[in-house]
Amino acid sequence: MKIRKAVFPVAGLGTRVLPATKAMPKEMLTIVDKPLIQYVVDEAREAGKLPKNSAIPAAHRENFPERIAAALKPANLDFVPAASVPMVALTTWQALKERANVKPGQRVFIPAGAGGIGTFAIQLTKHLGAKVATTTSAGNVALVRSLGADEVIDYQQQEFENVLRDYDVVLGTLKGDSIEKSLQILRPKGKVVSLIGPPDAAFGRARGMNGLMVFVFGLLSRKIIRRATKRGVEYSFLFVHPDGRQLAEIGKLLESGRIRPVIDKVFPFAQAKDALAYLEKGRAKGKVVVQIR
Repeated sequence: MKIRKAVFPVAGLGTRVLPATKAMPKEMLTIVDKPLIQYVVDEAREAGKLPKNSAIPAAHRENFPERIAAALKPANLDFVPAASVPMVALTTWQALKERANVKPGQRVFIPAGAGGIGTFAIQLTKHLGAKVATTTSAGNVALVRSLGADEVIDYQQQEFENVLRDYDVVLGTLKGDSIEKSLQILRPKGKVVSLIGPPDAAFGRARGMNGLMVFVFGLLSRKIIRRATKRGVEYSFLFVHPDGRQLAEIGKLLESGRIRPVIDKVFPFAQAKDALAYLEKGRAKGKVVVQIR
């Protein structure tokens, strides 16, 4: 069987799109010629971004293969949009489908619908059969509606907590007091899945952290969990983990056209600093991609 190419989301290193080999099984692809971390470091050396004598710590060399998840690139996507998908797709999949268990007919609030997470999350939520409310600026209303948003709030004109009521799920993507405000719009037994913190004790236990770290995370999340419990809703923190099978399922949705990547800008590798500066402005519509080659 001829394998096209593979898309690799890697914790701490972003996403790489690399050639696959015929020896790779369809269910899960891995790099067989050299570790991916070495591949990225080699490229960084060639580009002058790392010293020529830089080395990878032994701990990273040993543990790195366990942190790789990969799947076939959808045939209908070029490599730039394909590279924009894995991290944001796995994050929203694990938050909405796995953690929140979104069902048809439920109502989900996804703040910042025009952002990298929001543009994908709106589409996935609609695929799951739920209704979506989101926030954005007036200039992005048409975009989020085209992705499937049912109710759109101009955050420059209205506060979402004064408009929305009786929602089942909130995807926490904004810093500040947005998470606490979102508790007000949930119906009893509703869920907040936060991608930005604070981390909770359950996260520490799931990651196998020591008792001290679990205790610290418990302290960090104590206030929000107490407020959530008082309102009869559930708070949890999610940190994405690699999963090749989930990525393959997402690939099917992309290949069928049910979900489409939204790309704002593509920067060459030499302009990576400009890409980060652009992201920091918080005005990107969809994803920003750095193209290495």
